[in-house]
This record gives sequence, structure tokens and C-alpha cells, in this order.
Amino acid sequence: MLLTAGGVGAGLTGSMAGLASLVSYPVLLATGIPPVAANMTNTVALLASAVGAGAGARRELRGQGRRIARLSVLAVAGGLTGALLLMWTPSAAFERIVPGLIVLGALALLFRGPVRDWYLRPGWRPPVNLAVFLIAIYGGYFGAAAGVLLLAVLVVAVTEPFAVTNAVKSVVLGAANLVAAALYAVTGPVHWTAAALLAAGCLVGSGIGPALVRRTPERPLRTAIAVAALCLATYLWWRAG
Repeated sequence: MLLTAGGVGAGLTGSMAGLASLVSYPVLLATGIPPVAANMTNTVALLASAVGAGAGARRELRGQGRRIARLSVLAVAGGLTGALLLMWTPSAAFERIVPGLIVLGALALLFRGPVRDWYLRPGWRPPVNLAVFLIAIYGGYFGAAAGVLLLAVLVVAVTEPFAVTNAVKSVVLGAANLVAAALYAVTGPVHWTAAALLAAGCLVGSGIGPALVRRTPERPLRTAIAVAALCLATYLWWRAG
């Protein structure tokens, strides 16, 4: 019951804000699964969140096929790289860098207008494709708030309804999770019962999320996502010591 309910919450927060792991990862730890196994189990289970979000956001995803395909190629490459890094290296370095990245993402969401104006002005600008690839590496490696980072990049780089950006984010992040989950399924200590229960809840929650995004005013939603991301950054910074 705990895992399924946590999955519903993770699916909602993931499809609406990119913060699924804020709910799902602590739930897995609460059931007694060790951290590395919980991280890998979480990645596998959250595939259901991408499926549910994609199904629930069919209206927003119309006409986005080429864009999603291009970004998904980058996400798959980055997700595989991140998964391999998780298997070969300790997580201490990432744990110290991640809070700062999440704060930057939250600020980009809060101050989207000025940041977008800066990004779109003539001259050199950081390439979006590189940012998507790097975020996918992080997503495959650790994952907490990867959706917020990707959402922040897409919100700044593209002028479109927030619900469309959010839907594209969910599908592209799912592509990064897919390759990492496949690798973990073959080589990692995935807890399959927990993954199945969590995934069932994620499928339900993520299917509801896009409809809520569609009906929620953009500015309050962006603000709520940014505040939640800042809280997560504070917690991760405290945990990293």
C-alpha cells in the first residue's frame, strides 16, 4: 500500500513538476531497500510515469514528434552514460554539485521572462542540445529533480504553452530513464516487486497530472515547482554535508 500510494504521488509530481523522485525514492528507502538498489528500482518504476504522462498529454504532444525524437536521441545517449557512471563511480561528487544545479533550475522557472530574454538575444548562447544531454547523464546517474532541470531548459529556450513544454519534458525524460532502466534490469540489484507496485501507482498518478497542468494557471504552477525544487536542493545539500 505504501509503495502504490507513493507511486501515485510520484506520478503526479513527476508529470506536473518533474519531481517524481522527491516522493518515490524516500518511499523505497522507507521499505528497507538499500540506497543503490532503491535508486535503480526507482529508475525502472518511473518508466510508468513517462507512459502515463504521454497518454494523458496526447493533446499537448500533437505535432511534437520530430522535436521529441531529436531530444530523445540525446536523452538516450545521456541516460546510458549516466547509468554507466553510477555503476563505475561513487556518487559523492554528484551529490555535492546537484543542489546548485537544482537551485539554478528553480531560478530559471521563477524568472523565466528575464532569463528567456537573455537567452534569445543575438549572440552566442548555450546550446540546448548540450544541456539536454548533460541533464540526461544526471538523470541516468542519480535522477532527483532531473525533470525540473529539463523543464527549466525547455521553458527558457522555447516560447509555447507551459503544458506543452511539460508534456515534452516527461516523454524525453522517459527516454533517458528507459536506457538506464534497461541496463539496471540486466546488471543491477533491482527490487522487482517494489518496482511493480511503485510503477502501478505511477501510471495512475501520471495519467492525471497532465489534465491538472492543463487547468492550472501557469505562473502559480511554475512558482510552486520552483519552491519545491528549492526545498529539495536544501535537503540534498544538508544530506551531502
